[in-house]
Amino acid sequence: MAYGYIIVDMQITDMDQYKQYMASAPESVALAGGEYLARGGTVEVMEGQWEPARMALLRFPSFAAAHDWYHGEMYARARAKRAGATKFFNMVLLEGLAAPV
Repeated sequence: MAYGYIIVDMQITDMDQYKQYMASAPESVALAGGEYLARGGTVEVMEGQWEPARMALLRFPSFAAAHDWYHGEMYARARAKRAGATKFFNMVLLEGLAAPV
C-alpha cells in the first residue's frame, strides 16, 4: 500500500492565533495514523519560480487515511482555529509509491 503525503505551503500573518491551530492539529494527525516529516524548516528553491513561505510535510499510512483525516471532524475543529491567521494556506494530497514487499 502506498503512503499518502500532505504538502503544505503557508504564510502566517497572526502567529498568536496560528499557535492555537498548532496546539490542536498534531493530535488529529497522530490519531489518524499520520506524522509530521517536516514543519517550518529551512527551504531552498532549487528550480522554478515557486517561493514557498513556510512548508510542512506529513505522511499518512495511505491516501485514503490522509483524505479521511482532512475531512474528519477533529481536523475541521483545528482548521477553524486557523481561520484568519494566514495570508494563504495551500495544501495538496499526493499518493506515494507503493512500499516494496
